[in-house]
Order: sequence, then C-alpha cells, then structure tokens
Amino acid sequence: MLNGKTAVVTGGARGIGAAICKKLASLGADIAIVDLKVTEQAEALRDAITAEFGVKAQCYACNVGDAEQCRETVKAVLADFGNLTVLVNNAGITRDALMLSMKQEDFDAVISTNLKGTFNMTQACYRPFMKAKYGKIVNLASVSGMLGTAGQANYAASKAGVMALTKVTARELASRHVTCNAVAPGFIATDMTAAISDEATENYLKSIPLGRAGKPEDVANLVAFLAGPESDYLTGEVIRIDGGLAIS
Repeated sequence: MLNGKTAVVTGGARGIGAAICKKLASLGADIAIVDLKVTEQAEALRDAITAEFGVKAQCYACNVGDAEQCRETVKAVLADFGNLTVLVNNAGITRDALMLSMKQEDFDAVISTNLKGTFNMTQACYRPFMKAKYGKIVNLASVSGMLGTAGQANYAASKAGVMALTKVTARELASRHVTCNAVAPGFIATDMTAAISDEATENYLKSIPLGRAGKPEDVANLVAFLAGPESDYLTGEVIRIDGGLAIS
C-alpha cells in the first residue's frame, strides 16, 4: 500500500511513535525516524524495521521546536530517500501542574515541542508536498485538548492548537491533493502514562467505557489508514481513539 513511499515520524523512537514506524513499514513505507537524539533505542528500532520488513530506515536527530533543525532534517530525508509522502507529527512532551504552580518554562517547553514543533515540521515539508502534488500529514492531538484536563493547561492548549492547525493545513494544501488529519488518543499505555500514579490510572480506566487503556498499536492502525490511499477523500478531521473516554 505504501511501497516506494517515505514516511517521516517525529518522536519515532519509542511508544506510539515506534508503533507507527513499525506499522507503516509493514505496509511497505521507508521510514525516517526523527527524535531529539539518535539513541540506541532508535538505532535498534531502525535495525529491527529493516530486518523484519525489508524497507529502508534511517535515524535523524532533531529538536522539532527549532525551525532550522526541522528544515535541515527534511533536506536530509529528501537527499537520503528521494521522496517524502507521509509526515506524522507525533513528537510531544508533558510538564503537568496546576495553573497556580505551573512554571513559565514548563508551559513554553510543551507549547514549543507539541504545537510549534508540529508547525515547524509541516512548514519544512510544505514545498516538497506541493511539488509532489500529493501527500499525507497526520498530527497527534489528544482528548486532553477537547476536555481541558485539569493540571494540563500547557498540554491541553498545545493539543487544541494542533487540532486548529490541522484544519488550516488541510484547507491550504487541499488543492495540491495533500490531506491533513489529526488523531486524538485518550489514555494509551506508554512510558508517559506509566509515570502516572496507580490511583490516577484507576480513575482514568473507570472513565473509559471500553474499560481498558489503549495500546500504541491501536493508534498506529488509525494513523496507517490516514497515511494510506483509502483516506484520500478525508481531510481536516480530528478522530478520537480513546475507548469512548470523550464521548459527548
């Protein structure tokens, strides 16, 4: 389905990002694993992908909050792979605290990575997508951006911004047959959620109609659909994948 295509996945070395890399590789895509640093974990993922799926994979160090680094990374990907078809803006961080005690630097850091990082990578890929007259952008939002989760003023604001940015991008690039959609995960079992207390985790699970945490693979399956040709007439949408957590 994605044979001969190149997918760039930010925050791709672990968790949801790693699951997305594996899923897209299983569909034939070559994979550019972009993360803050090229770690042993990223290199192990690269090697596993090439061995299991027979596609090309490469690791790139990039702070997505830095526009120049994003531009240089996209140039390197194009030089290494020759094309760029899919961009998955998955890189994200949390710095949770109640608004009263939230530090300015923690608010800024989350906005820089989650929202500005999505903008920076999209902007860096804008011309290549326009030139190709086809492309798929999938942004990782969150149900927190819909619900306004207490203690996540920075994270919720960043993800609400990602949802708005998704719609703007979809409108701007539609004439070039480039789609842009967002996925809004709920409580997914990752290293990030593993840091949450047992009591908070139990409360989350009680709020989920399906009664369980999601798996990174659940999110990856939805991203794969949005990255493939079956979704060519779908753009500007935000799709929840949360076990029913944010049913209204």
